[in-house]
Order: sequence, then structure tokens, then C-alpha cells
Amino acid sequence: MREAQISLSLGVAAAVFATFSWALNFIMPYVLGGYSAYDFISLRFLFSGLFGVLFVFHCRKQAMQLRLEQVVLALCLGVVGYLGYIGCIFGGVYYAGPVVTPAFVGLVPIFIVVLGNGTQKTLPWNRLALPIGLATAGLVMVNSAELTRALRQSSGTVAIGMMFSVGAVALWLIFSVLNQRALADSNPIHPGAWTGLMMLGAGSAVVLLLPLGNAAGLYRFPALGFGWHQAGQIYIWAFLLAGLASVGGAWAWNIATSRLPMVLTGQLISLETLFATALGFIAQHRFPTTSEFLGITTLVAGAVLAVRIVLSQPDRTSMKLAPKRRFSTIERQ
Repeated sequence: MREAQISLSLGVAAAVFATFSWALNFIMPYVLGGYSAYDFISLRFLFSGLFGVLFVFHCRKQAMQLRLEQVVLALCLGVVGYLGYIGCIFGGVYYAGPVVTPAFVGLVPIFIVVLGNGTQKTLPWNRLALPIGLATAGLVMVNSAELTRALRQSSGTVAIGMMFSVGAVALWLIFSVLNQRALADSNPIHPGAWTGLMMLGAGSAVVLLLPLGNAAGLYRFPALGFGWHQAGQIYIWAFLLAGLASVGGAWAWNIATSRLPMVLTGQLISLETLFATALGFIAQHRFPTTSEFLGITTLVAGAVLAVRIVLSQPDRTSMKLAPKRRFSTIERQ
């Protein structure tokens, strides 16, 4: 009983760290300078790929214990859940503005909670009704005013941006479901090896796409220069986000998903919206409006309530995860 509670609590802490690190992605527009988002994304995932090589080498014994299909899945998850997701986020923001896409992505936690409980049958639906309702209401209050304003002022390109936004939601749902199922395998997966393979997959995809991006004129590095004087800031931020958001966030999320049921990890993803919104307020040098403040408060209340519900019955939720085996595997790192 106590071991299950400790495992679940550590999983919650890991999920909170992961969502905070991912929210740092939303500062990307403020650090580009004269470079394009394609420059930044490519550089960031090249760094992530290098980190992935180091992780795989360090955890080579654990990585060699994985089956071939698991290795291929991890590489593909890195492409889908990181490179593909970030690419769709950028496309959505580029065509539809900075409000529409986050509003769509804010629906991800709701979908994951429903999918998680529908597949794992972790909790009775009546116990989930209030947390889901609070999270939904919070997301609506945070995004409704800005979303309505953006749609009223938009042009025909918003439809393209919405397609990218839907793509981001779809890719993250696919990533979450497949990653959770992989980590629920009867043979425990080492989080360091798994994270390294995902980052290696994302970095390898960037290397393969570089010639196409350069031919399409997407990069501004050739025109602006690669030197430290011109591009030092983008190098620093790309390295920091690769280490903290891509590697640190991925590792923390793998730890969280190996300890928590999907119904709870889905709810905790909503904290990314909270952290991203707070960073946005700081960047814009303003306080939240009344509606935004109430929405944030409601969103946090839904996440906290979900955590309390799951932690109140650790025996039932831990049965889905076999925490004793996973606990010892994670601690070896």
C-alpha cells in the first residue's frame, strides 16, 4: 500500500515537471531573432538527437534488451510525438495565429482521460465526471475570448491553421496511447534507453529532412550566418530546450506513464496549458483577466481533484501498472 502511494506520488511529480518543461516551447517565438522557426526546430532536435546518442550509449545494456519492434516504435514515437507535433504546432500558429492552436491543443487532456479510462477501466465514470467537467470549463474560460476574437479577425488561412492544429492533437493522442501501451509491457522498459531512442528518432528525421528544407528555402541560417555572433542566442535556447523540454520532459513523462494510469496522466497534461499561459502573461507583461484567472483556477482544481481521486485508491490503480517491477527498474538509473 505505502509503496504504491510513493510510486504514484513520484509519478505525479514527474508529470508536473514534464508539463512545465514542455510549456517552455511556447517561448520559442520570443527567442528567434531574425531566424525562422524551422531553423530553431531543426537545431533543437539535432541537439536532442545528440543527447539521444549519449543516452542510448549510456544505457546500451538496457537498450539491447529491447525487442526490434520496440526499438522501431521508440524511434517512430520520437518522430511523431516531438518533431511532428512541434511542426504542426508551428504550422497552426503560423496560419491561424497564436490563440487558435493552443485552444485546440487544450482539448488533448480531455481526450486522453476518456481514452485512458475507456481502455483501462481505471475508475468509475461518475468519479471522473467532476474532474473532467472542471478541466473542460477551465479550458473554455481561458481560451474562449481570445479564440472568438481571433476567428472574427481571421482570413481564409485560418482553415489551414486549424488543420495543422487538428494534426497536432491527433499526433499527440497517437503518441500518448502508443507510448503508454509500450511502457505497460510485461517486461519493464528502462526510461533512459527509451527516452534516448525517441530523441534519436527525432534527430535522425531532422537530418533526413535538412536537404528538403534547404531546397525549399525554409532556413535562414545560410543568409544570416552560422557564427556565434549572429546565432549565439538561438544556439543557447535550442540547446537548453533540447536538454530540458525534449530530453528532460520525455524522460520525466516516461517515468510518469510507467507509474500512473492514463486517466491521470491525461488530466495532468492540462497543466501544460497552465504553465504556458503563465509564461505568456510574463512575456506580455500583463496580469490575467477575470475570465482567464477563473479558468486557470478551475483547470488546476480539476487536476488536483483527479490526483486526489487516484491517490485515494492506489491499490486499484497500481494493479494496472505492476509498480513493484517498474519501481526497481526506474531506480537503477
